[in-house]
Amino acid sequence: MVKINDNYLKLPGSYLFSTIGKKVREYSGSHPDKKIIRLGIGDVTLPLAPAIISALHSAVDEMGRAETFRGYAPDLGYDFLREAIAEHDYRARGCAIDADEIFVSDGAKCDSGNIQEIFSLDSRVAVCDPVYPVYVDSNVMAGRAGNYDSDAGTWSDVIYMPCTADNAFVPELPDETPDLIYLCFPNNPTGAAVTKARLQEWVDYACKVGAVILYDAAYEAYITEDDVPHSIYECDGAKSCAIELRSFSKNAGFTGLRLGFAVVPKGLERGGVSLHALWARRHGTKYNGAPYIVQRAGEAVYSQAGKAQLAEQIAYYRKNADYIYKGLKEAGYTVSGGVNSPYIWLKTPKGMSSWEFFDCLLEKADVVGTPGSGFGPGGEGYFRLTAFGSYENTVEAVDRIRAL
Repeated sequence: MVKINDNYLKLPGSYLFSTIGKKVREYSGSHPDKKIIRLGIGDVTLPLAPAIISALHSAVDEMGRAETFRGYAPDLGYDFLREAIAEHDYRARGCAIDADEIFVSDGAKCDSGNIQEIFSLDSRVAVCDPVYPVYVDSNVMAGRAGNYDSDAGTWSDVIYMPCTADNAFVPELPDETPDLIYLCFPNNPTGAAVTKARLQEWVDYACKVGAVILYDAAYEAYITEDDVPHSIYECDGAKSCAIELRSFSKNAGFTGLRLGFAVVPKGLERGGVSLHALWARRHGTKYNGAPYIVQRAGEAVYSQAGKAQLAEQIAYYRKNADYIYKGLKEAGYTVSGGVNSPYIWLKTPKGMSSWEFFDCLLEKADVVGTPGSGFGPGGEGYFRLTAFGSYENTVEAVDRIRAL
């Protein structure tokens, strides 16, 4: 008789955003006349920029002609996109990353869930708390997390690094020595950013103990402060200890197109084995490559017109973040994030739990956010709002919350 992977049975409840979606659907069904404003899931709302649409149309036309038709994409990505990424995202910032160190994928979420496959099951994993759920859940599915303590909301074999108001939501170096360290800056969910000097401490630590940093830089386009690095490779020695994950979703609106990439330096080795070679083997075996038309759209992100148009879109979302941050702070809420990030992290009022505040906002203000407890035990008592709605809806949502 076939046996299942019973690690899946250890996962508590459903995926966070599935639970939110179910609650909102039920409420909407019972209150069809209500205008619900969604500031929960980090999905963009502005249409694709004209330069990207033009590239998509051109690529679709190519697919309709025999002489320019493309079949399977190269599993590691087309050279034109990998070279554009290397030049504009890395060399332009002084990072010596080569095009063949870039692995094009269908998004940073998939990469952050899949990257753990190239490491042994006895690897100790360290995560920030609160944390993006995929980092933990994918290691649970693999059998690397140990046993779940439902009272504490933690896994026995996971090293939790507290991110609190006292440390500005940036973790301290852990007391236990991890093998894999998940870092995300600007951070999801807290919106916290890390200075280059602080990130250099993590790089130095990883090099010292032989750990590998899995660095999620999906929100780097929202950085506004000069001392906040856009890439971990701006730090000395990072190429010998870090894998960086990036996405086109939040900087270019590709949540529906699906495009991202991982950077695995050729010199990154553990136990005498090249992690670049391992990821290339895994990628080539399990992935058929992002579609040609989507990769051409990705290339357009780096065009002169694309850069200018996307700068306007990011400024639009930054304006939303600023309105949420200032509006809630003026209303007496304790808020953070929103400066280098599209996420605003706020302390729930009146001692409410995260889900109690979720229900309160939904039922009394018709506004949807994300309960902090969904990001781990360290998120209890906090709440996340996103800046990805329209400006008009953002203003209305904040005004509704202020009126509670």
